[in-house]
This record gives sequence, C-alpha cells and structure tokens, in this order.
Amino acid sequence: MRLEHDWEVKVVIFQSANPDIWVCQYDTELQKDMSKEAVSRDDAEFLDLQSVCERISKVPQATIAKLEGFARCSGHELAFALDMQFDARGKFMQIEVGMGILPCGGGASRMARQTGLGRAFEIILCAREFDADEAEFLGTIYKTLEADEISEYVDSLAKRIAQFPTDTINACKQIVYQPIDKPIGEALKAEAYWLYQATSKTPANKRFTIADEQGLEHDIENQRNWNEHKLTSKHLFLQFTRFVYKLTITNSIAGMFDKSAQRLCLNI
Repeated sequence: MRLEHDWEVKVVIFQSANPDIWVCQYDTELQKDMSKEAVSRDDAEFLDLQSVCERISKVPQATIAKLEGFARCSGHELAFALDMQFDARGKFMQIEVGMGILPCGGGASRMARQTGLGRAFEIILCAREFDADEAEFLGTIYKTLEADEISEYVDSLAKRIAQFPTDTINACKQIVYQPIDKPIGEALKAEAYWLYQATSKTPANKRFTIADEQGLEHDIENQRNWNEHKLTSKHLFLQFTRFVYKLTITNSIAGMFDKSAQRLCLNI
C-alpha cells in the first residue's frame, strides 16, 4: 500500500464518487461461500475486510472519512478504521446480527472503543437504521454537517493538519491509540517513546528555541491570539505546508468490497 511508505502525503480524505452511497455492505457473493465449520482460536486468521481496514488504520497520515449517503455494515466499519468521521446527513446500520453473523470488518472490535459499551450493544444487537444526528450522538460519527458545509469544513481541517510534520502527525496518532490498546503503564512508556520518535525526526527543538527567543509564551497578546499567530508564523511553518490527498471511493467500492474493490484498497 503506497500510503504506508509515502511520507509526503500528510492527510487522506476518503470520499465516494456516488453521493448516495459512501460504502454499503460487504459483497453477498463472497459471504454466501463462507465456511460453516467452526475454527479454533489458534486457527483463526484475519478476514479480507479486517486486513484492509487494519492496514488503512495504521497508515502514518491523518485519515478522514467524508461520508455522504448510505454507510451500512462494512462501510460503517471502514469509517471506524479512519481517524475522524464527518457526515452530511447519511444513514447508518449494522444489520449483521439479523443475518446470523456479527460485524466482522473490525466493527465488533472497534465499536465499543468508538461509542462505549452500552451504545455498542444497541447498535450491533438492534440492527436498525439510524440517521446522522443519532450517529453523532451515539459516537460512530464525530461531526454531522449539512451537505453544503461538509466539503469546506473537511478541506479546511485537512489543510490545517497538513501544515505539520508527518513524523509528528504519525507520533500523535500512535499515542492517541496506545491507551486504548494497552494497559496504562505500557501506554505511558509508549507516550515517552513516541515523543522522542517525533523530536528525533522533526525540528521541534528549533521551534521551541525560536519561541523562547521571541518570548512568545510570555506575551499576553500572543496567548490571546495564539491560534492566528501560530498559523502565520513563517519561522514555525514555512517548510511544512505540504499536500492533502483525496481518495475518491469509486463505484466499485461503493458496491462494497467486491473482489475488485479489495484489490484496489490493498493497492492504495
């Protein structure tokens, strides 16, 4: 997957070419041939969709789901694998329990992390459709916007993030996920580890030196207007305005992860 090795790209926006469907359910042509034999824990391996979503979740770039239209089942789960989810009045559903299975693209594993236990059980066990406002309330969507607002908002956010060093973005991603995936002791050690990963690869010390020499933190006007100041300081950000990459999900993916879509995702 190119994104795993492309440190020039800092932000990736996942959006659909079809405004009515972001990504719908997994291809039933593949599901009908699923094994009916139980396997042991030792023999269980990643499913295709799990592998796709897990690899996407691990890329060093900040990833944004720009959802428009239906995002059901595996489409909903793909959004969980991304760092942030923004929606323009879509519809969401995890129907798997009604089919005799469970969300198996990472949805069952990530749902509680995203929403909390009670809400995860409601979403998974009720198998009902919910709208964007309820999705935001439940926590499966970070923010709901109007259709005429979402592009400007997401693009503005992506451009802001893209001003920062890739190594810093990646380190922040790693440490935000660490406390969720590890006991607190291990997470704190990981936090220290990723701090020095960032300082070893970014001009953090140079930035702190400039800030200290200019007395930025001691100037009350800077404190009052820090947001505007830091975005216009050419000393701090001149060399880090880079690129935002938009991944438009084609109709083959919107059909939902048929064989061709799987190949496309694995070769992103």
